[in-house]
Amino acid sequence: MATPCRRLLLATILLSTILMPTSLASATSAETCVPASQTVAPDRLAALSRGFNADGWINGEKSAPPTRELLQQLRKAGMGHVRLPVPAERVMLRFASKAERDETLRALDKALKQLISLGYSISVDLHPGDRFNRLHKDDADASLRELEDAWGTLARVIQSFPADRVFAELLNEPDIEADRWQKQVETLAAFVRQLLPATTLIVGPVDWQRADSLPRFRPLPDPNVVYAIHFYDPMVFTHQGHWDVQDPLHDITDLRYPISAGDPGVQALRRDLQDRGATKALLMLDTAIAAARDKPDISRWLAPAVAWQQQFSRPIVINEFGVLKAAAPRDSRVRWLAAVTAYARAHCWGWAHWELAQGFGLLENGTGKPDPDVMRALFGAAKPGRR
Repeated sequence: MATPCRRLLLATILLSTILMPTSLASATSAETCVPASQTVAPDRLAALSRGFNADGWINGEKSAPPTRELLQQLRKAGMGHVRLPVPAERVMLRFASKAERDETLRALDKALKQLISLGYSISVDLHPGDRFNRLHKDDADASLRELEDAWGTLARVIQSFPADRVFAELLNEPDIEADRWQKQVETLAAFVRQLLPATTLIVGPVDWQRADSLPRFRPLPDPNVVYAIHFYDPMVFTHQGHWDVQDPLHDITDLRYPISAGDPGVQALRRDLQDRGATKALLMLDTAIAAARDKPDISRWLAPAVAWQQQFSRPIVINEFGVLKAAAPRDSRVRWLAAVTAYARAHCWGWAHWELAQGFGLLENGTGKPDPDVMRALFGAAKPGRR
């Protein structure tokens, strides 16, 4: 007879099987997954299993919501989760007028209703900009007040929706010291829990929520929490052709993945960077080449998250990952995306691609439709079916 832990693991696998394409179900098994968490309901973890970020949807006059037709296409293709960034400064008293806050809440309510009607689960992501991040570094007490104010406001909307369909992500990429964030997020989570007693919370560590930041982060006392990491390694590949011309990564283009010193393209890129005197970019490339010699696959960067999960038995989601499209070889981008989601499946982690329709987007530039190669990469080799 199965133990309670084993039964919960089997339940998680069963739900994941129900919610994923049939041909992918065999990729998730008791042999490849760490023991299932007993802290978050399996159906909620399954709800976070495959998704995308809808950045720019909630943004006032600059809002760019996806069409209903596109959302239906993605839902039919197998997407079940939308991470919905809400600009933090638009719902904080210090930074927003009442009119701006009200407009943001109306837009959020409308988006949640539409997504729920289409069968999605949603994580409402409090996504700060430079103004809050400066306050966060400079004034711990004032920043905590703003976070509590923002969640007091957001909770009034979220309370109207099923707790097993709408989740609360407390802060995207907290940009303060690890010890300060640990204390602050414990306080913030307790505050939000009073407002949303049944809602699953999502939190992550500092340093852009990298996997190697998790060892410095302790699980919260609240059991109903999923832990989110972001993944963009190696940065010289995922951010090549960077939009900021002052960034050294702007000088790197056509870099293939996996990175190999023996690749003629890599050798040609090194010569080009030397000839142009792009010393910072060359150093970043050489560092990545050296790292690839030691351990070329993505487990190099994600292993700390696996170890953390094995230690604490808490659920993990990679709710940001992607490759900037402009300068990356298409086949390498597809290969990297496939590697990330395969790793996530092997460890029973959910994932949410960054993002939908901008520089990292999963849509084709010409048609505005989901890129079939990218979708196949995200879901595995077989064509995904409807959940």
